[in-house]
Amino acid sequence: MSSEPAAGEPESAAESTTVGGEPEVAALEERIEELETAVETLRDDGPKSMTIVATQGSLDMAYPPLILASTAAAFGWDVTVFHTFWGLDILHEERSRDLKVSAVGNPNMPMPNVLGALPGGDALATWYMNREIADNGTATIEELIETSLDMGVDLQACEMTTELFDYDHDEFYDGVTTDVGAATALEHMADADVQLLV
Repeated sequence: MSSEPAAGEPESAAESTTVGGEPEVAALEERIEELETAVETLRDDGPKSMTIVATQGSLDMAYPPLILASTAAAFGWDVTVFHTFWGLDILHEERSRDLKVSAVGNPNMPMPNVLGALPGGDALATWYMNREIADNGTATIEELIETSLDMGVDLQACEMTTELFDYDHDEFYDGVTTDVGAATALEHMADADVQLLV
């Protein structure tokens, strides 16, 4: 009995899937389709999400989280801003209208740093900043908060800081989410596509 392959038969199993052979091309095409489907699934997993932790309550530091939040919401993102410690003053209706800015430790202020250390220095720096905001038609903090809430941004007040500062929930803007603990904030951060600390 001859062990030689019949005419037209491959000499080994390896030769049945030679490079560029039909079985290999079909397998590659199938794999490409699977990968394309997987990529489309990743693209369609819903809107992007962002969590911002706002920790500072000076006039100049109240703007970044609100500008970023409202802009992301305009792009259809799911946005949460967790306000803790001095950042909580941004959500306090009365205190947010009287936020201050200081030239001390802020080398980019267009006034000598030493002026911030003098009596009335913070008042001067705050007056200057408010004048620039008004002259340029920049939205106020109150307007940015209202815009953010209208666009569906979840503005959250830290429960521990609310108790620490002895703030009443009624003192916050309507629509602010109160009694949010650190554990809840961490859950939002873990699930978000973008996390920022301001």
